[in-house]
Amino acid sequence: MSAESTPEPAIPGDDGNNGPRHRAGGRKKDRSPRHKALLITAWVAAGVVVLGGTGAGYVYFKLNGNIKSVDINQALGTDRPVKVDNGSENILVLGSDSRSGTNKKLGGGTDDGSARSDTAMIIHVYKGHKKASVVSIPRDTLVDRPECTDTKGVTHDAASGVMFNEAYSTGGAACTVKTVESVSGLRMDHYLEVDFAGFEKLINELGGVQITTTKDIKDPQSHLNLKAGAHTLNGSQALGLVRTRHGVGDGSDLGRIQLQQAFIKALVNQVKHIGVLTSPTKLYELANTATQAVTTDSDLGSVNSLTSFANGLKGISSTNMNMVTMPVEYDPANPNRVIVEKSKAQMVWTALKNDRPIPAAATKGTATGDARGVVTSS
Repeated sequence: MSAESTPEPAIPGDDGNNGPRHRAGGRKKDRSPRHKALLITAWVAAGVVVLGGTGAGYVYFKLNGNIKSVDINQALGTDRPVKVDNGSENILVLGSDSRSGTNKKLGGGTDDGSARSDTAMIIHVYKGHKKASVVSIPRDTLVDRPECTDTKGVTHDAASGVMFNEAYSTGGAACTVKTVESVSGLRMDHYLEVDFAGFEKLINELGGVQITTTKDIKDPQSHLNLKAGAHTLNGSQALGLVRTRHGVGDGSDLGRIQLQQAFIKALVNQVKHIGVLTSPTKLYELANTATQAVTTDSDLGSVNSLTSFANGLKGISSTNMNMVTMPVEYDPANPNRVIVEKSKAQMVWTALKNDRPIPAAATKGTATGDARGVVTSS
């Protein structure tokens, strides 16, 4: 399925499981084994383009032709938060659970023509591009989705109290960006989405990602079985790790976010070592895979633009990345869902708007998972 398919709006809260729902902080059966949460590595796709996309001729046009882009700005129009001109950038990094093509083989399930954004992260790159804050948005968050127009020109009515990931199934990337901007009050400067079939191949071409687990992780649904200790994850294992929710902790989506954030830091460390590769063939293979894996906003839809963008990210190390989850609390009316803790969330959005660090008080006492510290960088 393309990034801009626009299926009929999903039933709010419906995930294809007719059984009883469970607490958002507790165990939950996925509707099928799926490699969710896969667009968590913008640095990988962009970083290898810097190395592999500097040639000319065939290489340039091949890589340029790989990149898929969507015109978010035209779809959103002018009714958006004002761009704050302080040298910072906000990037919405999105992962969808489309079952089409190779993704169906990797993730299982049925290609029913729909997709949802089961992973969403706002990456705020601070002025000077040496530090970043990453805010994960839980997929089960109930939000008010504003009226939005997708990139095909179809307008979708506003909806109240719907799951955040329903925005993507309703109107694709444009409606998701519109919803994020409405919730946060922040203007998204860029949009990036990565296909997880390409993600798996990219991890393999990188030679794997080194992590350490402090507990055993065993999840038949994600086909992941790791003993406590040091590991070099191949592509399949990496996919299993970022989508597992039943193999460790409390089985919640909030816990899965904690695993994803830990994996991102390990992956950023791994990308830092790409520069030691000297083989032009290897660099081209990495760049070829990376550019095939990404869908971007139209401003980033070329090798030159993506390379310039990547150059602005490559100075950020994992130690200079602050990773948090958008402040949420369990919905009193439906413990299977979470709702935004508005006062604390506003502390996050105000800090990012002013290009300042997110205060620790913003996330203190909010709902969280039980997987923190289970995965660390080796």
